[in-house]
Amino acid sequence: MSPGEIQLQVLRAIESNPELTQRQLACVLGVSLGKAHYCVKALVGKGLVKMGNFSHSQKKLGYAYLLTPKGIKSKAALTAHFLQRKMAEYEELRQEIESAAKDSRVKKSQLGGGA
Repeated sequence: MSPGEIQLQVLRAIESNPELTQRQLACVLGVSLGKAHYCVKALVGKGLVKMGNFSHSQKKLGYAYLLTPKGIKSKAALTAHFLQRKMAEYEELRQEIESAAKDSRVKKSQLGGGA
């Protein structure tokens, strides 16, 4: 997974669940807790995510992660880039499949099989 994809996944996860803990985020992303912490800290440092305190009833303080306006713009740009890259990969794969199918039909006809 590229750094941009990880960043996009973190932004999506935070947007969908601001009260997500770093441990839960690590589980969602399939990465270590340290990597999740590093990613969140980097996004906070870039100004894409804001970290705020909130109270869990009368329990200890927790944190909520919120996307900043800059974070929302970044998420949109990362999503657009991700879609462009995936569409290019799809087109390349589609052409490869068509070529393989064409080769398969040629080989069958050369062997006396049906086309």
